[in-house]
Amino acid sequence: MINDLDLFGVYVPGALVLACLAFALQLVLRRLLAWAGAYRLVWHPAPFDVALFVILLSGLAALTQRFVS
Repeated sequence: MINDLDLFGVYVPGALVLACLAFALQLVLRRLLAWAGAYRLVWHPAPFDVALFVILLSGLAALTQRFVS
């Protein structure tokens, strides 16, 4: 995983960058799932959204670990 990222002299943790990217992907996926009607099959949408975020974040972390190393 990326340790630190230098943005105009401000060091930002790599996990924060990945979390923001995962959140943006989650927003897109949530709209697509709502449009497709998948939330009718989900018992509690909020824990489903949290699980989706965690899956996306861990996938992005694994991808960056694989490609950066």
